[in-house]
Amino acid sequence: MGTAVGGGRAVPRYVQIADEIIQQIRASVLKPGDMVPSESELVERYGVSGGTIRKAMVEVRASGLVDTRHGKGSMVKDRPPVRLRSSDRFRASHRRGGKAAYLAESAQSGATAKVSVLYIGPMEAPEDIAKRLDVPAGTQVLARRRLYFRNGVPVETATSYLPWDVVKDIPELFAENPGPGGIYARLEDDGHTFAEFVETLQARPAAKAEASELALSSGAPVVHLLRDAITDAGRVVEVCDTLMAADQFVFEYRIPASD
Repeated sequence: MGTAVGGGRAVPRYVQIADEIIQQIRASVLKPGDMVPSESELVERYGVSGGTIRKAMVEVRASGLVDTRHGKGSMVKDRPPVRLRSSDRFRASHRRGGKAAYLAESAQSGATAKVSVLYIGPMEAPEDIAKRLDVPAGTQVLARRRLYFRNGVPVETATSYLPWDVVKDIPELFAENPGPGGIYARLEDDGHTFAEFVETLQARPAAKAEASELALSSGAPVVHLLRDAITDAGRVVEVCDTLMAADQFVFEYRIPASD
């Protein structure tokens, strides 16, 4: 049988099989380090063709819960629990307490956080970033690229782009560690008071290089987030381009209901 009917819609058999395997992983029936049963074992278990099982495993790999190596099969990843990503992480009180957003957020979730700096220096602003910063494409900006870890596992990459005229007299922003409270605290110290942060999110499959950097299976889901940091003067003084492993984050936002 190729499909099952439920709720008025036909559900492909391979989707049912994939959902069952994914639920076994999430319920720890298949634990981190366990091998997912082989194609032949799954064919026998479910009474379907090898093609159906291969389609099911495409769905399982896309969940980001397994690592697949040619000739070795699929292994359940040892990834930490999902953590919350909340609008609360940009509260000024966190910066006054000496914690940058990522460290404050990780501490609240009980995780051990680490930040690896990959690049700090001048860069020509890509067209989409330049538009957000309201400068011509190719204008020199300061780029700060980081790789973030939670409990030893890479969970996101982020590149901050800052206008050169804003940062050129703030030496801490050229340092690997910009000091307590992170780059936003240093910008505030220089007189750039923040009015709001505006974020745009898009879910999509990871490109091959992105998947490798975040230790994901090829094509695993990621969340691409762009954030504008806007001052009281109405200027965008930072654009942060972030890519997150989708299985590591739950997003929570407070939305005002009044004017």
